[in-house]
Amino acid sequence: MPRNTLKLAVALAVLATPLLSACGGSSAAADDKSVTVYSADGLKGENGDGWYDRVFKDFEKQTGIKVKYVEGGSGEMVQRAVREKANPQADVLVTLPPFIQQADGKGLLQKYAPKGADQVAAADKAADGTWTSVVNNYFGFVYDKKELKPAPTTWEQLLDAKFKNRLQYSTPGVAGDGTAVLVKAMHDFGGKDAALEYLKKLQANNVGPSASTGKLAPKVDKGELLVANGDVQMNYAQSKTMPNLGIWFPARQGGRPTTFALPYAAGLVTKAPHSDNGRKLLDFMLARQAQEQVSEIGGGFSSRTDVKATDANATALAKLMTGVEVFQPDWADIDKNLTAYVDAWKAATGS
Repeated sequence: MPRNTLKLAVALAVLATPLLSACGGSSAAADDKSVTVYSADGLKGENGDGWYDRVFKDFEKQTGIKVKYVEGGSGEMVQRAVREKANPQADVLVTLPPFIQQADGKGLLQKYAPKGADQVAAADKAADGTWTSVVNNYFGFVYDKKELKPAPTTWEQLLDAKFKNRLQYSTPGVAGDGTAVLVKAMHDFGGKDAALEYLKKLQANNVGPSASTGKLAPKVDKGELLVANGDVQMNYAQSKTMPNLGIWFPARQGGRPTTFALPYAAGLVTKAPHSDNGRKLLDFMLARQAQEQVSEIGGGFSSRTDVKATDANATALAKLMTGVEVFQPDWADIDKNLTAYVDAWKAATGS
C-alpha cells in the first residue's frame, strides 16, 4: 500500500449506494442515514468479496446506514479532504502512513477512539486519539511466479537487463505503497543518498509512474510485468484469483529480507457531515466480529492484539512473514520531510 487515481467506487456491489451528494452536508432524511468513506484501495474486493464489502454490508444491515465509498491513492485522498476542508464531504478517512499523520497534521481529523481501540497497540494509533489502525498490513513486492524461477530475493537483482520495461512501482508521494518503496530503500541502503543512487539505476528498468498500486498486480499475473511493488494484504487477497502472483520482500545482497508495518488507519473527519454515523462505522470496523474477518476475508492482519486468527489465511500469512525482519520507520521524520524526500526522488529518477 493508492494507490489509485481518484475514482468514485459507486458500485459496492453489495450496497448499490448512490453517488456523493454535491452539497455533502444535506439534511435530507435519506442522507442522514448515510456515511461517506474516503479510502486508499486494497480492502474492497474487485469481485465484491473484500473485507470492506462484507463489513459495509453487515453494517448497513445492522444500522440501516448506507455507506458511500470513494477510493483513491493515499495521498490523493488526503489532498481531496484538504480541498474540501471548508465544506467536508467525507465522514471517515482511511489511508496509509505517512499520509494519516499528514492528515492529522493538517487538522483533517477529530479526536475519536473507537470502541476496542484500547486493544490496538500504541504504535498503531495516534497518541492524541485522532486515528486508529483498522487493518494491519506490511509492505512487500510481487513477482511473476510463472516466469521468474527461482523467485527474486535482492534489490540488486532488479538491476538486471531482463527487467527492462517489465518492472514498475507506484509513485512516491501519491501512492502509499509507492512512498513505501522510498521508505524501505532508505532503510535497506542506509540512508537517503544511497537509496536514491540505487533508485536512479533502477529507473533504467522502470516502466514509469503509476498512481495505482492495485493495478500493478494484474499486470504481473498476466506477465506484462515481472516485478512490482504492493502490500501483503492487498496482494494476498489478489493472489486468490491471480495464480501467477507471488509475494516477496527485497533484501540487500547478503542481507535479510525486510519490511515494515503499513496499516490501514482510520479517523473521523473534522466537521464531518455525519459524525455520529462515522463513529458508528469506526466502532463497527474495530469490533471483534469485523476484526476476526480481517484475515479470513481480507487477507490482512487484525489491528486488535486480543484477536488471534487461526483460519487458513492467517496460517499462510504467518508462514509468509517467517524470517522477514520488521523495522519501525521514523514516521515523524517522514511526515516532516516527505516533500523533500519525494522531490529528491524526482530529481534522482527524472520523474
